[in-house]
Amino acid sequence: MNEEIKKLYPKQLWEIFSNICSVPHPSKHEKQLTEALKEWAKKNKIDCKQDKTGNLIFSAPATKGMEKCVPVILQGHVDMVPQANSDKKHDFTKDPIETRIEKGWVRANGTTLGADNGVGTSAALAVLVSKDVAHGPIEVLATVDEETGMTGAFGLKSGVLNGKILINLDSETEGELYVGCAGGLDANFTMKYKEKAVPAGMKALKLFLTGLKGGHSGMDINLGRANANKLITRLLKSSIDKYEAHICSVVGGSLRNAIPREAVAIVVLPEDKLAAYKRFVKKFADTIKAEFAATEPDMELKVSAVDTPKKMIDADAQKRIVNMVFAIPNGVQRMSDSMKDLVETSNNLAIFHAEKGELRVCCLLRSSVNSAKDALGQKMTAIAELAGADIELTGAYPGWNPNMESPIMKTCMTVYKKKFGKDPAIMAIHAGLECGLFGSRYPDWDMISFGPTIEHPHSPDERVNIDSVGKFWDFLVDVLKNTPKKK
Repeated sequence: MNEEIKKLYPKQLWEIFSNICSVPHPSKHEKQLTEALKEWAKKNKIDCKQDKTGNLIFSAPATKGMEKCVPVILQGHVDMVPQANSDKKHDFTKDPIETRIEKGWVRANGTTLGADNGVGTSAALAVLVSKDVAHGPIEVLATVDEETGMTGAFGLKSGVLNGKILINLDSETEGELYVGCAGGLDANFTMKYKEKAVPAGMKALKLFLTGLKGGHSGMDINLGRANANKLITRLLKSSIDKYEAHICSVVGGSLRNAIPREAVAIVVLPEDKLAAYKRFVKKFADTIKAEFAATEPDMELKVSAVDTPKKMIDADAQKRIVNMVFAIPNGVQRMSDSMKDLVETSNNLAIFHAEKGELRVCCLLRSSVNSAKDALGQKMTAIAELAGADIELTGAYPGWNPNMESPIMKTCMTVYKKKFGKDPAIMAIHAGLECGLFGSRYPDWDMISFGPTIEHPHSPDERVNIDSVGKFWDFLVDVLKNTPKKK
């Protein structure tokens, strides 16, 4: 199935991407791919080394006549977000990604595609083996575990790379040059709670919220999409207040950086309230479908009878848990004052699991303003304290402050205008590009980020536009050809 995309332009890029798709590489399980890439480098006689964190660093000398150019680093990450539709059986640690071409786009069969960031990484590697690309001294940095913690970027040591210009290839709209990004912070709520025996005569129902679009918790957070965890909590709160329902378990979301698409809860309630409750759930489903008619047309709330569990959450704990999750802010918190249409601060309520006496709620906070990010973290701490839960704020990473005098930005603007007859958009992104961390290790780097058009990353709807990949490649080639000379 992946053979079809090998015929697309540029051929070398798509061949490498096809091979990447054939090797399992979800976050924290990249070893198969990094080993394959080391073999690829050996076969193509390209220098490659691996640091202790697992990052790969490839290098090549300047092509003829380009020796005086400032050394460049092309950078991408090798891991991908593993998300599949509920009806798709796929083991991301064992199964290859199945690609298909559909009306000018490449997408996967019921799973994430991994174009984020497989296409960017493939472009960087294609530069190394292409006979037609002129470039100065060049390194390719392929980091690991970007999606779940930026482990590779955190682990990169200073003094390892020689380049002075870093071109990050992890942006997702062709024609846009990114010069800044948000920083991030993880909020992890935990609570041990008491369970009690389900009384006789109680009946159990499974509430399954499905069909949501999900998406990237930074790039898509401003699209007004529903969050499955927030909606299931809203339903549960009404269920407790009106129908004496008791929660046995809740499972919603699986990845911190993906907007949760599904959530399931098991509840029990008195048999004589069952019919009225089912009518209430149907009415609730109609209400939220009307609210999100424009953004979530495929949303469904399914109700089915299940065997009655032996235990349910204690009433006091249940109230504290539901109120806490209901109160946690989600979505856009503030728009940027300095850049139009840019989200400044947001939160993604990514994971809500309450099972067997243990609660786990995970959020990803993002902001381009560090003080705003810290203040949102303080709000999370206050909510946890009110609910009697424990909270840890971990994994903080800095944002990337724009440098509007950047030489590589000016080069890119000139090349793009000359090549395509229009100015590129200069942007900052509400996502955690690794550039923020790189800047703390290598403060003298001149950095920019660009890429092809990728829609719906971090969801099974992910797709990459074929024509944009060709434009992205041609632009990258010309930027390398016009890299500034050493002073």
